[in-house]
Amino acid sequence: MQWKKSPPELIASFDRAAPEDPRVTRKPMFGYPAMFVNGNMFAGTFQDKVVVRLAEADRAELLTRRGAQQFEPMAGRPMKEYVVVPPAIVARTAELRAWIERALSHAAALPAKKSATKKTAAAKSTPPKGAERKSTPPKGAQRKRS
Repeated sequence: MQWKKSPPELIASFDRAAPEDPRVTRKPMFGYPAMFVNGNMFAGTFQDKVVVRLAEADRAELLTRRGAQQFEPMAGRPMKEYVVVPPAIVARTAELRAWIERALSHAAALPAKKSATKKTAAAKSTPPKGAERKSTPPKGAQRKRS
C-alpha cells in the first residue's frame, strides 16, 4: 500500500476542530498530525481521513453514520478503539469538534502513558532557563579532601 500525505484541506479542517484544552498536546503520529492527552492519542489524520478514539458507546453511534468505519491503517489490522470520521462530518467543523471532544474525554479517562508522566515530572523538576542550580553532591557521596 502506498502511503500518502494528508491533503492540506483535511489538515486545516482537523486544526479548526481542535479542542482548546491545555491538556492537549499535538505531535505527529506516523508522520500525520495527531492530538494526545496524558500520552494517549485520541484523534489524528491518516492519509485522507480523520480518525478518533472513542468509548464503546460512542464508537457504536459513529459507526451507524454513512461513511464511518473501523480504522485499519493496514488491511486486516484494525485499531480497536478508532473510527474513521465520515467526510460529511469532517466538512462541518462544529460536528467534527464534537466528535474530537468525545474522543478527548475518553482518552483523558485512560491511564496516563508512563512516558507522558515522566515528561511531566521532568518538566516540573527542571529549573527555568537562566535559573541558578545548586551544586550539591548526591546523598551518600563523599567529598574530596584537599
